[in-house]
Amino acid sequence: MLRELGISDFLTSRSERTVIDVRAPKEFASGHIPGAVNIPLFTDEERAVVGTTYKRVGRDAAIRKGLQITGPKLEQFLDAAQQAAPNRKLAMHCWRGGMRSKSMATLFDFAGFDVAILKGGYKTYRRQARALFEQPLPLIILGGKTGSGKTEMLKALSLAGEQIIDLEQLAHHKGSAFGDLGELPQPGTEMFENVLFEQCQQLDITKRIWVEDESHMIGTVFIPEPFWASMRTAPVVYCDVPVEERIRFLVDTYGHYDAAGLIQAVHKITKRLGGQHAKAALTHFENGQLDVATRIVLVYYDKTYAYGLSQRNPELLHTLAIPKIQPAENAQALIALANTLQVHHEQIK
Repeated sequence: MLRELGISDFLTSRSERTVIDVRAPKEFASGHIPGAVNIPLFTDEERAVVGTTYKRVGRDAAIRKGLQITGPKLEQFLDAAQQAAPNRKLAMHCWRGGMRSKSMATLFDFAGFDVAILKGGYKTYRRQARALFEQPLPLIILGGKTGSGKTEMLKALSLAGEQIIDLEQLAHHKGSAFGDLGELPQPGTEMFENVLFEQCQQLDITKRIWVEDESHMIGTVFIPEPFWASMRTAPVVYCDVPVEERIRFLVDTYGHYDAAGLIQAVHKITKRLGGQHAKAALTHFENGQLDVATRIVLVYYDKTYAYGLSQRNPELLHTLAIPKIQPAENAQALIALANTLQVHHEQIK
């Protein structure tokens, strides 16, 4: 017997069920539930044909066209499901819990699979994600100029038992013109929101959560508007790291990348850096003088970050001097400072 599950029960069921997304490949690529397997009822082209038939001829004709298309593929669907879920337990959905998921679920149920359907489909999942982002979150923003080692401190905070959200890791981008070096291709904004939602689901939102200071856009993806609003009203711990230490750290971090990648990154910010400064930075990168080139580039990034920091509420800004980038030690200093802040109570009010 087929069962429909609400979103909470559906998400919980993933511990024992394989999520099957029966939407078309293009829909799946735009965004899907992380970990889901795509077994599309129709290809992108087939979906267009069925949709056109529905609009021009009607529902009955569209159903018949769909049956003509899917009939020869039934065995293929079963093979794909068996491979995806050896335990034969499935949690299925389409866009809004309509004919596509119910048709596939009927087939799998007939073949002996244990099948549950997400009531309301993927649309319900997206609604749940947006609802979570709308909640007031007890964030602490980990700030600092470029090269301050914020990501390393964030990881050290996690190892020390603190809750973190690594937005750059989720976005596959470090947030600057150099941010895509060594990273996987970025997800789309919808998929980024989904993985952010999944991360938030694992956290206790009654306790503080550390997030690195970011622009609204990380590479090509946008932080969800309500989450971004929470970030802008959260306390900021600004890590004040000497420029020489930051240059050393950046050279260690990016020095192993091919010079062509570094040069391409400089070209992205030529207008903002200024033609003369960009030319000098490029020359030094080409000559392997990474420390000199980095110092030039930091002038632009430091001005940009200082301006962003000036737009913050000064009452929420807390400075922590970090003479050396030593993540484990820095994390302990951050925790000690955070313990003096009433993050949860101030933000939940």
